[in-house]
Amino acid sequence: MKLVKLLANLGYGSRKEVQRLIRAGAITDDQGNVLDEGDFPPHATIRFRGDPLDPPFPLLLMLHKPDGYTCSADDPGATIFDLLPPRFALRNPLLSPVGRLDKDTTGLLLLTDDGQLLHKIIHPKSACLKVYRADLDRPLDGHEAGWFASGEMLLKSESKPLLPARLEAKGPKQALVTLHEGRYHQVRRMFAAAGNHVLALKRIAIGGLRLPDDLAEGEWRSLTADERAGIFSGSTAATRPLVPEE
Repeated sequence: MKLVKLLANLGYGSRKEVQRLIRAGAITDDQGNVLDEGDFPPHATIRFRGDPLDPPFPLLLMLHKPDGYTCSADDPGATIFDLLPPRFALRNPLLSPVGRLDKDTTGLLLLTDDGQLLHKIIHPKSACLKVYRADLDRPLDGHEAGWFASGEMLLKSESKPLLPARLEAKGPKQALVTLHEGRYHQVRRMFAAAGNHVLALKRIAIGGLRLPDDLAEGEWRSLTADERAGIFSGSTAATRPLVPEE
């Protein structure tokens, strides 16, 4: 790929803006040699004002989403893209969240520019389980686990029952919930149907990938090869043990 197109696709500017950057000497190799439009150096050796380029397509990031951020660049107010370098919103292909977290839900969020991978993760047939930790307004009654797992739970204004979900109590007012699907406000609506209210909700795992303890709220990083593979590792068994408690 030509240098101009590569940089434009990575969001460093329009083609004309990138051409100006190249002519101004802002693009070099790792030895400090200024590059021009006709050069085709390896991606890993290219520097933008001395810094390595962002990873090429396909990109897969994990973000520890804080409270108060929405998952669409078109939404008003703070969005998850405010937590990333501004050029990430300009990448081509587009960088998109892999499923969404509600504005007031925190935790593990994946973003990718690989459409096939995105659909593989969110498609129900992949059985890529999602695990949430819910802090509740009042103590669990004890009947919730059986109801969540029944496959007969019907949410208000819906005609199709939920797929079986797993609930594991972690205290009188805390539970881990494992879902096979991701309907609108699903965990909150499930507890509301059970007569409770979710005070705080955090996604702590997707498939075999757990939110790292060392990734603080608002921070992000690329996934390692092992972490990519781990997303689908063992995620098809509904009886698979839940991830360890935080």
